[in-house]
Amino acid sequence: MTRHDTLDAHLAGLAAALLPYRREAERLAVWGDELAWTLARGGRILVAGNGGSAAEAQHLTAELVGKLRDDREPLSAIALHAETSALTAIGNDYGYEEVFARQVRAHGRRDDILLLMSSSGSSRNLLTAARAGRQTGLRCWAFTGPAPNPLADLCDDVLAVPSPDSQVVQELHLVSTHLLCEFVDQALPLVRQLRTVPVPPVRTGPAAPVQVGSPAPETVGHRTNGHPHNGNPHNGHPHNGRGFTGTGWAAS
Repeated sequence: MTRHDTLDAHLAGLAAALLPYRREAERLAVWGDELAWTLARGGRILVAGNGGSAAEAQHLTAELVGKLRDDREPLSAIALHAETSALTAIGNDYGYEEVFARQVRAHGRRDDILLLMSSSGSSRNLLTAARAGRQTGLRCWAFTGPAPNPLADLCDDVLAVPSPDSQVVQELHLVSTHLLCEFVDQALPLVRQLRTVPVPPVRTGPAAPVQVGSPAPETVGHRTNGHPHNGNPHNGHPHNGRGFTGTGWAAS
């Protein structure tokens, strides 16, 4: 195979994945709304992956703590592999399967978001982290390769890149990272403007009534998710269970 053949083969694999990926990626706008709502209330996103996916996890958190395009306030995002002392201590004392799960239990608070990245969808330390996230009350999302896969089965929602090539999967995970951050930045101004907090729907069972327009009590907002108050104003979106976008509009 010549160098041109190698290039053409790689680009052909990427091109073949783009149209089905376009359909998968439509969920990123809803994720962006939900993530903006969570972060504006003082919540946080925890992100984890192995190898190349670890690098992409850190890329995502850098865009949120720093900025994607325009200047804005920093947003709370932690890449769980990046704390090397904790990672190696946990791996040494509890085993590699626990390196992310123990940090999820340490840093995660109810209604925070856990995003797990895996081209295979079968990494055991990510599966353990997903279970820990659900037990802690986090909403669990995943970037994976083709579904079904074990990680997709454990998460609330998944963006599954439809390609058998792990390189293509990781390349489109990076595209997804940039799109997710773009949608967060687009949603934040509206999130900031809304000043009331309706009663959130119950996570399981019949939906609780929503009291639209009721004033936000002092206990609602940043303090309720376990993180310190950061001075951000309350907003008026309902909690995001399934069926709601982060902007408080019912998903179509």
